[in-house]
Amino acid sequence: MTHPTSSRRTRLAVLLGTAAALTATAVTAPATAAAETPYAAAGTAAAIAAGTGTGIGAGVGTGIGPGPGAAAGTGHSQHAGTVPLGTYFTGSAYQLRDPGRGNQRTLDAMDQTGGGTLFTDPDNDWGGTGTPANRQSAGVDAHYATAVTWDFYKGVLGRNGIRGDGTGVTSRVHYGSNYPNAFFDPSCFCANYGDDPVTGKTLATLDIVGHELTHGVIASTAGLGSAGEPGGLGEGSADILGTAIEFFADNTTDVGDYFIGERAFADGPLRRMDHPSLDGHSRDYWSRDIGTLDAYAASGPARHFFYLLAEGSGPKEINKIAYDSPTYDGSKLLGIGQDKAVRIWYRALTTSMTSTTNYARARTATLTAAADLYGPASAEYGRVAAAWTAVNVR
Repeated sequence: MTHPTSSRRTRLAVLLGTAAALTATAVTAPATAAAETPYAAAGTAAAIAAGTGTGIGAGVGTGIGPGPGAAAGTGHSQHAGTVPLGTYFTGSAYQLRDPGRGNQRTLDAMDQTGGGTLFTDPDNDWGGTGTPANRQSAGVDAHYATAVTWDFYKGVLGRNGIRGDGTGVTSRVHYGSNYPNAFFDPSCFCANYGDDPVTGKTLATLDIVGHELTHGVIASTAGLGSAGEPGGLGEGSADILGTAIEFFADNTTDVGDYFIGERAFADGPLRRMDHPSLDGHSRDYWSRDIGTLDAYAASGPARHFFYLLAEGSGPKEINKIAYDSPTYDGSKLLGIGQDKAVRIWYRALTTSMTSTTNYARARTATLTAAADLYGPASAEYGRVAAAWTAVNVR
């Protein structure tokens, strides 16, 4: 295996799911879970502006009128273009606080590792020209991607927030000084995003935010460990659902792909799903020593399984990006589509996996999920089994 350089190792450690406790706290507000719906019915990030299923936007108020209330803002982001934002009007200023999503809020950590200041704005137009020169622009990326993640979990999977209790997450950008990392901290229900020292851009991209917030889902459900095969499955789960969130956003600037963190750094993606070993660090297939590797390298077979299940093997073009996914046994696989693959993985994660789940048990968990959702004699069940065989999990 080709080992990454020291700087590359630092970047490969970007998506860590645990860290020291922080001082920022989330605000709790009740909400009602939605039933599962297909991606097409759930909508995309456009729902943030339209107000469909979110409790904000048209018909709820713009913050202009007799008093405070939910508002619909416009943000200029570093990574996702011009995006809609759920905000709050206090009566004199706007805040990056979203009442329609559990009062999720976004803070400027001011290049420190403790505390933070809630972003405010006089006219509800945020981020200037969407460059790092405007500190708000990083907040726009985080606030937007967090809203997309909420909408994905609620609209597609019927989950009422990251913990399932209607509570919105606190996000902090400009965390630390040129800190090329991001992490979720369950102890304060906070997600923290540094800035790339080379470009100055925030790490709060759609897939990284989705990854970090999925660590919150994992902490609230399976509780997968941070090392060994459970650690690999935890990082793999965060990559899988973070990727699905990027596709769900249907953003024309940050289009859906099977790469992780491709917009965050100048030297390209941290990881990929179709052929994980091409990052120079991950494994494509399970082997007996997989549990001795770091969690990111050990997550390769989980990512690869998901890609094969969703898209199949061999060459394929998706959103004008070329992929070519191999298999351990040379088999040729057909995918079942990302929507079904997501539902199977999520059900397995939240109903069967535990802190000690290894790859063999993950295979059983996903087969059980496929049988529950589509039937034990279904094509989906058979393709789950085939995709695991293709990454040498039997």
